[in-house]
Amino acid sequence: MNQPMERNQRKFELPQKLQVLHQVEENLRTKAIEILKEKENLKRHLAIVEAAMDIADIFRQFDTDDEDLKVLQLMGMRTFNAFGAGLKLALSGYHQNSALILRDVLETVFLVDLFSRDHSLIEEWRFADKKTINKKFSPFQVRVRLDDMDGFTTKKRADLYELFSELAGHPTMKSARMMRPEKNGDAVIGPFMEATALEAVVSEMGKLAIRVGEIVITFFPQDWEAGIYAQADFIGKKRKWIEAFFPDAVKWKTE
Repeated sequence: MNQPMERNQRKFELPQKLQVLHQVEENLRTKAIEILKEKENLKRHLAIVEAAMDIADIFRQFDTDDEDLKVLQLMGMRTFNAFGAGLKLALSGYHQNSALILRDVLETVFLVDLFSRDHSLIEEWRFADKKTINKKFSPFQVRVRLDDMDGFTTKKRADLYELFSELAGHPTMKSARMMRPEKNGDAVIGPFMEATALEAVVSEMGKLAIRVGEIVITFFPQDWEAGIYAQADFIGKKRKWIEAFFPDAVKWKTE
């Protein structure tokens, strides 16, 4: 009579090959941490990623009945989850898949950037049908509208989006580059750890984190104490990031 119950109480385990894969991922994470320890620039990128995630976390805690503001809180939460997942994948050796998630962050930050310039678009987006989304709020249309607002003609936003798409978002010949531990070597199946690939992904993550934090902060309510502290922390870490990667810009501002 007790045998069925005993069988049900047995500890569940993943299939053996999945367990082995998980152990490989954990071993690669250890290797990734060792790489990060030796690279100060990567530490700076990770610091600003953490700061941007903190901004999103603080923002979602603001109690509001404003449905438009709730949309922005959800967008911030989306970037938090994406950074967390992207970092998890990068440290586990899935560089291409991490870059794919970063493309989602890029799309999100472009849309939130558009909302920051015209708040009336938030409500329009909330109630838009599929036709309107495709016509006015598709990733392409959002990039075009931002470029028009800025007077940009070089299409740098489109170039960056295309880069993420070719290397990670779409099955192209270029995407095979991110499956090669060595530049001219063969593609491999499964995760791998290589310093150049890790550095490329983490660097892009840091650049995106700067923009995420900058834009989300613009929606913080004025005189919100929790927001003031989070904003100050982000700005401090952002300054250190700029000092490290764009020292001439800091020098120009202080002269």
